[in-house]
Amino acid sequence: MTTTTSTPVAATSVSTQRRPRTGYLLLLPGIAWLAVFFVVPIITLLITSLQAPVPGRSGVYTLGFEVSNYADALSAYWPQFIRSFVYASIATILALLLAYPLAYFIAFKAGRWRALMLVLVVAPFFASFLLRTYAWRTILSDEGAITSFFNALNLLPDNRILNTPIGVVLGLTYNFLPFMILPLYAALEKIDPRLIEAANDLYARPFTGFRKVIWPLSLPGVVAGTLLTFIPASGDFINARLLGSPSDSMVGTAIQVNFLQFRDYPVASALSFILMAIILTVVFIYIRRAGTEDLV
Repeated sequence: MTTTTSTPVAATSVSTQRRPRTGYLLLLPGIAWLAVFFVVPIITLLITSLQAPVPGRSGVYTLGFEVSNYADALSAYWPQFIRSFVYASIATILALLLAYPLAYFIAFKAGRWRALMLVLVVAPFFASFLLRTYAWRTILSDEGAITSFFNALNLLPDNRILNTPIGVVLGLTYNFLPFMILPLYAALEKIDPRLIEAANDLYARPFTGFRKVIWPLSLPGVVAGTLLTFIPASGDFINARLLGSPSDSMVGTAIQVNFLQFRDYPVASALSFILMAIILTVVFIYIRRAGTEDLV
């Protein structure tokens, strides 16, 4: 009897010891992927940002500890940083104002058309990002219907949208709008309709019910959507290059030009690290102020 009862106990202890090891083994492919395609490039970028130029040899750099590269990059391109964050902030606010009603309609009112509307939201991703931005050059052209309409109302200061900050912001808003819609829909779809019915039963007005029930419960989607929109919009360079003028260049444009045209790899790498540091700081402060860790 003693032998019979001890065997299951021993088997259970062995299986318990193996289970944590299995979990770690399952993590290995993901860790290896991050190490090869994230950690190694980041370290390489850091080393490059500290390189020093070789005297007399243009475009050739050697290992060093040139911290001044960061000061030079920031002093030369601080307007691009400010412009990038201003454009990204405006585009994020516009995307939230456009996406929230649409996500609300899909979550609560779409009914059997919900799947089709979600497909339509994702459909632009089936076309190239570059192709979609080129299409906006045609849509926002000086002879286009949109520009002509706003000119008829005398709402355009330069009588045009293309090659202006307005065109850049519109391009950013359009290209990153799905990143705002999908998290908002995921958060709104989780809301129990009975909570809204309870607010109505307690004679809450529609706006009061939205402010007290729907908006607080959808905050995780708002936080996730704003982050997924603001972060890539801050580093974007295609919209500024195709829809704006040289005076509308963003920090992403400066990084691209320094890497591919000027061959100034240390300054380009320093710009990339400064951009990452600022975005990480903004994200950390934003999440702490938003008061939610449930980012859908």
